[in-house]
Amino acid sequence: MTDLRIRAAGPDDLDAVLAFWKGAAEGTSISDDRDGVERLVARDPEALILAELDGELVGTVIAGFDGWRCHLYRLAVHPERRRRGIGSALLTAAEERFVRLGGRRGDAMVLTRNETGRHAWRAAGYAPQEQWRRWVKPLAG
Repeated sequence: MTDLRIRAAGPDDLDAVLAFWKGAAEGTSISDDRDGVERLVARDPEALILAELDGELVGTVIAGFDGWRCHLYRLAVHPERRRRGIGSALLTAAEERFVRLGGRRGDAMVLTRNETGRHAWRAAGYAPQEQWRRWVKPLAG
């Protein structure tokens, strides 16, 4: 897939990313709005990584690093473009970013019901940690 371009998202990409997630991402997040994604890109301009094929957005991943841990979110590939190496290319870019920043281990948020996603993460070398559970509290009403 030589025409695949991996790059960081910019402010002009945000509406396209939000529209893309509606069809390609599994589930929704409280931050799936323009303000949330704008804050992400403003705070960490390299965190939202895009995959484009012939100018078309075909994949995303958020590679967030807080100085302590490496977190992966929103790995999504266009449903008609899956199983072509796009997700792997995005994860490689994210992991390379983490290594450059001094990260030691990446973790991924994967919905329990997302069977396709679980297979993809496992194939990429990630494994669930059954001893951990995510605890959340929405901060906005």
